[in-house]
Amino acid sequence: MNETVKTLLDRRSIRKFKPEQITDEELHAVLEAGTYAPSGGNQQAALLIVVQDAEARVTLTSMNQAVMGSDSDPYYGAPTIVLALADTTKVTPIEDATLALGNMLNGAYSLGLGSCWVHRTRQMFESDQGKALLETWGVEGDYVGVGSCILGYPDGEHPQAAPRKDGYVVIAK
Repeated sequence: MNETVKTLLDRRSIRKFKPEQITDEELHAVLEAGTYAPSGGNQQAALLIVVQDAEARVTLTSMNQAVMGSDSDPYYGAPTIVLALADTTKVTPIEDATLALGNMLNGAYSLGLGSCWVHRTRQMFESDQGKALLETWGVEGDYVGVGSCILGYPDGEHPQAAPRKDGYVVIAK
């Protein structure tokens, strides 16, 4: 089977990570995969913010928990969080950031890393706390949160795929 298709079929969300930080080389490869995602009119509306600082990760965890209404760890202990935001002044901002997230998830798996998409980024960065955090990171402009890609070394067995639902594909010839 083609290696790219195999990666797409085998990748799974990982929700348990070893505490070790990924290497800079691995991180940059995943980020590069994200930056080469398709984008509307090649406007590249996605903004990727990497968070590895322990204090900032605690802040993000608390913000996400507040939106989620739970005290469980929404980032599953992953040592790296990549926030994907989108420039709302571009033609397809949400789509661009979504494709960047997908590329990062698949790129991570191809390197032997675990990853998972985490939601609630939009609500986090609509808040005053989120806007202030962006300001401290030097992010200016009209951005909306789209999602987060968490990264780390998997701690456990690789999950099996759930069966695909009936009627998933309709072909009109």
